[in-house]
Amino acid sequence: MRMSMGLEARQLQTQKLAPRMIQSMEILQLPLQALQERIEQEMSENPLLEQQDVDPNAPDEASDDDRDSNDPMSEMEKELVVDNDHDNTADFERLTNMDSELPSTFDDSFRQSSNRMQEDADRRHDLMVNTEMRPESLNDFLLHQLAELDIDDRVEQFAERIISTLDARDGGYLRTPLPDLLPPGHTAEDLQVAEEALRIVQAMEPPGIAATSLRECLINQLSPELPYYEEMKTLISGHLEDLAENRLPIIQKKTAFSIETIQAARVCMHKLNPKPGSAFMKTYVPSVTPDVILDQDENGEYKVRVEDDRTPQLFISEYYRRRLLDPHSSPEEREFIKKKINSAQWLIDAINQRRGTLTKVAQAIVEHQTRFLDEGPEAIEPLKMQQIADRVGVHVTTVSRAVDDKWIQTPRGILPLRKFFVGGTQTEDGDDVAWDTIRIKLQEVIDREDKSDPLSDEHLVDEMRKHGLTVARRTVTKYRKKMGIPSSRQRKDWALVKK
Repeated sequence: MRMSMGLEARQLQTQKLAPRMIQSMEILQLPLQALQERIEQEMSENPLLEQQDVDPNAPDEASDDDRDSNDPMSEMEKELVVDNDHDNTADFERLTNMDSELPSTFDDSFRQSSNRMQEDADRRHDLMVNTEMRPESLNDFLLHQLAELDIDDRVEQFAERIISTLDARDGGYLRTPLPDLLPPGHTAEDLQVAEEALRIVQAMEPPGIAATSLRECLINQLSPELPYYEEMKTLISGHLEDLAENRLPIIQKKTAFSIETIQAARVCMHKLNPKPGSAFMKTYVPSVTPDVILDQDENGEYKVRVEDDRTPQLFISEYYRRRLLDPHSSPEEREFIKKKINSAQWLIDAINQRRGTLTKVAQAIVEHQTRFLDEGPEAIEPLKMQQIADRVGVHVTTVSRAVDDKWIQTPRGILPLRKFFVGGTQTEDGDDVAWDTIRIKLQEVIDREDKSDPLSDEHLVDEMRKHGLTVARRTVTKYRKKMGIPSSRQRKDWALVKK
């Protein structure tokens, strides 16, 4: 192999996103609320941008189809474009002549007055005042309890450190080993302080919080006044695995408890909470604003429309346009105005492009999933983003950005657009079926089984085949576990306990 050093000229073709395309992709990915925040930010930074609230009762000047057909960005969204480092001269020419093409764009009547600005500020203030406050988090709940205790400062400080590591999504467990929370070179006294702090946190509400394991979590929830207290303590301390596998004779042999006592203690154990911190996740449900509204006409046809009534209509200031054409303006002022006009028009174009792309993508999704909307979750069909991209004529990443964090209001409720994209398989007849359909049917079969003689996974496969759904046994097992459904043996044991 020959190696040498020297200069070499090589011609390469690289792909570079134009700034206009980058902004278009960013705006497309924003959900409605984030888009409104982005517009407010841009208006605060760009004095050339002015707004007029859209009147939902006013007739549209042009349909979405008309806008899409004339939209210069429609071709750009199909693939990444190469930036040739142009100076946007054509854009400036178009902007300076825009008053003859779109007179309303520079109409003085659209200039926002100081009174209107104050009204907008008051409206945002009222919105913040009337917005429901986020419920108390797990960490705040524990810190409030800690503040009421009269304990040593060092212990209190370490208790705060422990609380800061707890996550409601993880059930409120202490996953970080206690020594790892201590500073390097800690002493035995420091470790004692940490252990005392942990005992204090674990004594707080909810019971079982800050446990280092499931066994410790359950034991910390026990109290002597509970029925079968000693039996539960014994079972939790040394026989959790045997209980999970229903090996009651083995537990009986090791503990000398009767089968009836073991079953009764297990029923009491079901009242304990294996994830005490998770309750703080369920109390807060963030509000969702649909980006797309689905309407149904008298013929039963579905038609989507982008929800942008609350998005202000943006315009470029007439005053600054005149200053740009004024020969007395300084070169610095003209350069500043050019930059801001360019930025403003890019934003307006990107918002219009978002509306058109989101409309086309959502409409294509709805047309593919019409049976789901008419008949319910069982009728949902397999759908990949590439299918929608091919149908609309855009890149698959454009579809991904269009549906990201977007919601659609349908007759079946407000749903995330990503919900309509599901994987699937084929039946024996060659028909496509979604995995969601398989899960729903699996749940129905198990709900209808004889509880005294539950179906094994192999028998579940046979029952699914009777409904026209051919799946492998390992697939049934995987989805049964994901759905939190015990095995046939465990379901039979639960039925006996309930009796």
